[in-house]
Amino acid sequence: MGSKWRKAKLALGLNLCLYVPQTLEDSSPSMDVGRRYSDAVLLSPTLSSQSQGSDCLPAMPTTPTPSSSGLRLSKHGTKPSKRTCAICLNTMKPGQGLAIFTAECSHAFHFHCITSNVKHGNQSCPVCRAKWKEIPFQSPASDLAHGRARINPVDWGQDEAWMTVLRRLPSPRQDASRHISSLFHVPEPAVYDDDEVLDQQPESGERSSSTVDVDNSSIGTIEVRTHPEVSAVPRSTSHNNFNVLIHLKAPLTSGRQNSVTDQTNMPPTSSQSCRAPVDLVTVLDVSGSMAGTKLALLKRAMGFVIQSLGPSDRLSVISFSSSARRLFPLRRMTDTGRQQALQAVNSLVSNGGTNIAEGLRKGAKVMLDRKWKNPVSSIILLSDGQDTYTVCSPGGGGGAQSRTDYSLLLPFSIHRNGGTGTGTGFQIPVHAFGFGTDHDATSMHAISETSGGTFSFIEAEGVIQDAFAQCIGGLLSVVVQELRIGVECVHPILQLSSIKAGSYHTTVTPDARTGFIDVGDLYAEEERDFLVNINIPNNESGNEMSLFKVRCVYRDPVTKELVRCEVADEVKIQRPEIARQVVVSMEVDRQRNRIRAAEAMAEARAAAERSDLTNAVAVLESCRRALSETVSARAGDRLCVALGAELKEMQERMANRRVYEASGRAYVLSGLSSHSWQRATARGDSTDSASLMQAYQTPSMVDMLTRSQTMFVSHGAGAPSPHPPIRPARSFPARPHPR
Repeated sequence: MGSKWRKAKLALGLNLCLYVPQTLEDSSPSMDVGRRYSDAVLLSPTLSSQSQGSDCLPAMPTTPTPSSSGLRLSKHGTKPSKRTCAICLNTMKPGQGLAIFTAECSHAFHFHCITSNVKHGNQSCPVCRAKWKEIPFQSPASDLAHGRARINPVDWGQDEAWMTVLRRLPSPRQDASRHISSLFHVPEPAVYDDDEVLDQQPESGERSSSTVDVDNSSIGTIEVRTHPEVSAVPRSTSHNNFNVLIHLKAPLTSGRQNSVTDQTNMPPTSSQSCRAPVDLVTVLDVSGSMAGTKLALLKRAMGFVIQSLGPSDRLSVISFSSSARRLFPLRRMTDTGRQQALQAVNSLVSNGGTNIAEGLRKGAKVMLDRKWKNPVSSIILLSDGQDTYTVCSPGGGGGAQSRTDYSLLLPFSIHRNGGTGTGTGFQIPVHAFGFGTDHDATSMHAISETSGGTFSFIEAEGVIQDAFAQCIGGLLSVVVQELRIGVECVHPILQLSSIKAGSYHTTVTPDARTGFIDVGDLYAEEERDFLVNINIPNNESGNEMSLFKVRCVYRDPVTKELVRCEVADEVKIQRPEIARQVVVSMEVDRQRNRIRAAEAMAEARAAAERSDLTNAVAVLESCRRALSETVSARAGDRLCVALGAELKEMQERMANRRVYEASGRAYVLSGLSSHSWQRATARGDSTDSASLMQAYQTPSMVDMLTRSQTMFVSHGAGAPSPHPPIRPARSFPARPHPR
């Protein structure tokens, strides 16, 4: 049979006549001849040019009859019937479940037949050779297993997950349009070094070698304050684990000083020249579970992100399902870049499984392979499901094997500090967003924690844009990078006991005289609080004791200068001979409450993972009662009130196993992420500060969140349009109101 097939193909290509004798294996009169010859029909573009413009069509096989002894191919065939596909020769009737494509030249074909021809580069009619302006292409969501394209005939309902099946060919003059279209269909390069050149920026890795020494009172530098828990300790008394609070506040960005009065009505790039530009990679889940409303809300939220970035910011889009694809390379968000990015996002289609590891691998590759680098780099990860390819135990357990498996999801190259704690790794935090109640909160939290990012829980799908806006508001306001705090004991008999810094890396020298806190980036006006515990022995040498001094060093992301700042005053306490009544510092007490609550949350979560929900609830209740007896609680401190409400909410979400699996685990983990990094995260069904979860929200976050709640972004390249506000955005005060 092989030789007969080759002869038939050759005859069809040369427009000759061929007699094929009948054999036993193909003597059945019921054989579907059209199907037997479907791979040899008119798909070849090598037809003679003499046939164009004439009525002489390429020879086609005729339907055999039971009495025929073979198949004769006539040199001058007749025109195909409009009810017959000229490629497979099967009938084309409505209602058979096969889509029909009618070309501009009026020739009709089965859709799956003609797309097979087009995908090999043919852009003309296989019957009359007419050049087409619009060509059909197969949707990624096609039902290939049944050989039929998932398109909508005129009498079928619409499916929002299906793509347009016609692609207009660009004219020679539409160079810009051709470039935009080509971004989504070109093969991915082996190395992602095709990032767009920065606007008058030095090549990647270049840093300023200059160092600036400033004092704590300089304008535009970090504000550092210290608060001992009490102002005096008697000479004859020793005090182990004496608490001293180090409070930091990042400077205000100059861009926001000029635009704070009417932020919601100004374009998002108004302060572009006053802040550090960002390289942002979004890694988006487009698995089958994202179909419908979820995907539509994701596209809208991404539209807001695109409109919020400035012309010096760069964006890349990675989509993943069973596999991952770089949908959009790292491009500047100029007007053209935004238009291309919006088209890339609007082309997203949901199907397949969930391969988070592959999506993150490509996201990290974009960052590591780029030729140029903006000062700020970050990855946003969104997923609504569980990784079905890398994690062996996706149930969210807390065992060692689960932790090992979850670590495989994040490329080691972007682990915080390279996994060594030496500060030599890439600083590319992954801010993870768990979408809905079916995502794997344990893996998403592990990814963010390992990379130095935050984990947000988007319980109500409709607040995804607000959650993105809050995150973007921070990333677009970075004013401090590579911040490191140093603490050095002054009095020779003092030693550091410990440093309470949450998820931030801390080190204490072997002699316990010096300690360090690696803070990293700070957003504009962002605050951090760290408790340093020091052992104070009894001492009869004087009425005053100097405890330690604080230094900090950081890099300015705009000037790239290294800034060294030393607090002028040493931390001192009185050492009276006779004990007297002292007042506990309100600032220290409220931070001790925050740390105590975070530790209780972690303990309760561990108990819940062991299926001991009764003990988990008891731990939270015990902490809540202890907080209510503290000095700050009795003074009506709002942070203490918020912590109590948060612990109560967690108790309710641990009422039973079903509730905990659905939302309790994600709610607790997002709370732990927020408290351990002292950074705002989306929690539960709202990002509104009325939910008492926004103690770490910065003014820049509030500005961006307000814009999200008072504007919506069109799917085109136009400017945002106003719509009625969803809810007010209020900043949660970091200090109690004066009484």
